[in-house]
Amino acid sequence: MSERGRAHDGVLLVDKPAGMTSHDVVAAVRRALGGARTGHAGTLDPFATGLLLVLVGRATKAQSTLMGLRKRYETVAQLGARSSTGDTEGEITLTGRLPADPPALPVGEVRQRPPAHSAVKIRGERAYRRARRGEQLQMPERTVTVHRFEQLWREPDPRDAALQRAAYLIECGSGTYVRSLIADLHDAYCLALRRTAIGPFDVRDASPPPPRPRERPRAEAPGAVDPGAASRAADRGGASLAADPAAVDPRAASLAADPNAWPLIELERALELAREFAAATGERPGAPRQ
Repeated sequence: MSERGRAHDGVLLVDKPAGMTSHDVVAAVRRALGGARTGHAGTLDPFATGLLLVLVGRATKAQSTLMGLRKRYETVAQLGARSSTGDTEGEITLTGRLPADPPALPVGEVRQRPPAHSAVKIRGERAYRRARRGEQLQMPERTVTVHRFEQLWREPDPRDAALQRAAYLIECGSGTYVRSLIADLHDAYCLALRRTAIGPFDVRDASPPPPRPRERPRAEAPGAVDPGAASRAADRGGASLAADPAAVDPRAASLAADPNAWPLIELERALELAREFAAATGERPGAPRQ
């Protein structure tokens, strides 16, 4: 058997770029590993960036265990406006109504509705696909757990004196939609959203995904979030929103050429780390399928 085709069993930490679906990432890894069985442990919407746990081989049986770990996110929010999607991709309505400073940030069990433009499945199809066709969706309400919700900084929007921007750090349980948490501040939406950790796994240890076929470097979109705002978050003591791991990252091509060089965490070690994290936080992740 070739090196590319040899067995892999473990968890790969991938730093997903914006515009790429979680399915895209899994498919790219599967191609690079010569068709190995792959999955992931928690969807990231196309708009979001950050940590995706790609499960390879027998690790796909541990999906429920790893999906149950708490997540950490960082987001930069636009205050004084609403978005039909909860992010920059929707129809924006400027209201000038600003949340209190500091706002009431809910923790504990929280009732929320996922955004219509989300990866939640409605009758077997992703909600965002149905929403893009113009369907009016009534998203089912759910109870989620928010462990931590902090405002890192807040400042005037340099483009409009009637608006503000703020950064938030959120730790939450599986199934929580950060865009809904931000929208519920009234009035606010996400300018940038990044998942920085899942349980004991940190995005700083992640690799870029393999490049997609014929992929080209992406030009920065007009009106993109000023990277300086994220840097100021770090200066104020909050973790920064790291730059989107662009397709031009030279590591992506080198890892695609030699998948055996990927920092794959062996399944047993990944489960051990998950158990240790659960014990430290008082959580109870499920057992992997046999």
